[in-house]
Amino acid sequence: MPRRTATMLASTLILIALFCAGLLIKVPYAEMSPGPTVNTLGEARGEPVLRITGRKTYPTSGHLNMTTVRVTGADYRMNLGEAVWGWLAHDSVVVPHDTLYPDGKTEEQSTQENAEEFSQSQESAKVAALKELDIPVATQVVVSTVVKGSPSEGKLHAGDVIKAVDGTVVKEPGDVAELVTEHQPGENVTFTIVPAKEAAAAEKAGRTPEGGRKITITTEKAPASEEGGEDRAIVGIRAGTDHTFPFEIDIELADVGGPSAGLMFSLGIIDKLTPGNLTGGSFVAGTGTIDDAGKVGPIGGINMKLVGAREAGARYFLTPDDNCAAAASDTPDGLTLVRVKSIDDARTSLERISAGKTDALPSCSAG
Repeated sequence: MPRRTATMLASTLILIALFCAGLLIKVPYAEMSPGPTVNTLGEARGEPVLRITGRKTYPTSGHLNMTTVRVTGADYRMNLGEAVWGWLAHDSVVVPHDTLYPDGKTEEQSTQENAEEFSQSQESAKVAALKELDIPVATQVVVSTVVKGSPSEGKLHAGDVIKAVDGTVVKEPGDVAELVTEHQPGENVTFTIVPAKEAAAAEKAGRTPEGGRKITITTEKAPASEEGGEDRAIVGIRAGTDHTFPFEIDIELADVGGPSAGLMFSLGIIDKLTPGNLTGGSFVAGTGTIDDAGKVGPIGGINMKLVGAREAGARYFLTPDDNCAAAASDTPDGLTLVRVKSIDDARTSLERISAGKTDALPSCSAG
């Protein structure tokens, strides 16, 4: 066999071997890429994303798009070839698998966690929007979860409204633990609660649950692994907050998880509840968590969301302050970043966009 032919044959075999190795060798990485964007002022799968009943609403125009990131599943293992391709691609990011799924978290666990975060973000979005519009929202402390086998099992239930502990009115979830830990393990603590069913009926009627019944629970020692060790008294519940809204706000969006759409949901609600068009017809996208007070928090995958937003047609992107540096380091052409720290910041910026006063928009800078 001529030397040149033998060399070409050997090179071809090596390339085939490398290709096969790339397909067979699994690597501990996962991939993030731009996901779909959804206009919170529009529809998804033929249904309005935001539906408000019991309160006057106004026509809207333009876009207030929430953005998403696609990730490979927890149980999926990339091969070497996919990882290399992802590293070379501009519109995707390859990260260590444990970055997205720490502590061996399964895909089912991750999906459940994301669903819970998404649900909580919807609640906070509603609260923040109504507070921004000076619409009163009643808030109460509730039993969030009951630990199986704990002293509270069978006595307290998820959704029960906690009015007081030992006669002291509770205003925040933290008040419950503080009052319980004033006891020694083995001592009795008295809860004044409105049962979950009664609380749900009151909420449906748009009123705050009244009254309450007293329930006595014997405390026990906290597990040694928990903060404070066995000297701390517990009853085996986790307290949270629930809200009674003066009218109904439904957010209908399937197959989305995590807390990062909170800001855009809030702005969509505000736009529907106020005269005029908040965007002035412009295509605005954005991201950011939001708490009940309207503070905007950072999110993950900011650069992927920028790409997805620009591909969808966005001209402006509302960017959480803590994500600004990363976003400014790699901004798609034609997309203007707008820095936001609160829902009030975002609303003011949208009004400037609507009025054409874009030179006054707070910007992001790299570094």
